[in-house]
Amino acid sequence: EVQIVESGGGLVQAGGSVRLSCQISGISSDEYTIGWFRQAPGREREGIGCIIPQTGRTDYGRFVKGRFTFSSDKAKKTVSLQMNNLTPEDTAVYFCALDLRVACYYTRGLYDYWGQGTQVTVSS
Repeated sequence: EVQIVESGGGLVQAGGSVRLSCQISGISSDEYTIGWFRQAPGREREGIGCIIPQTGRTDYGRFVKGRFTFSSDKAKKTVSLQMNNLTPEDTAVYFCALDLRVACYYTRGLYDYWGQGTQVTVSS
């Protein structure tokens, strides 16, 4: 069974940085995609982007504007999200999710497995 454990997050001041990580277990193949999502209070869960660890290919949503960076360690089966220059509008619960296909989607329903989510709160 695939499991994803998230870590990182917390409280940060506006303009600060946070790094989130996801540890993936229960999968032997390198053929999968990790999507990143976030859900702010009272809002729909939205896609941030994705990374395909097999190739290192990444794709970012428009609102990221160069502030977020995905990375992966294929051997350790970990993926990370580095977020810089954070604003209060970035306050949300952040999720990573795994899709057993090798393709980037922003639709939450296409992902097969989800991390537990981690809170990021940006104070002004």
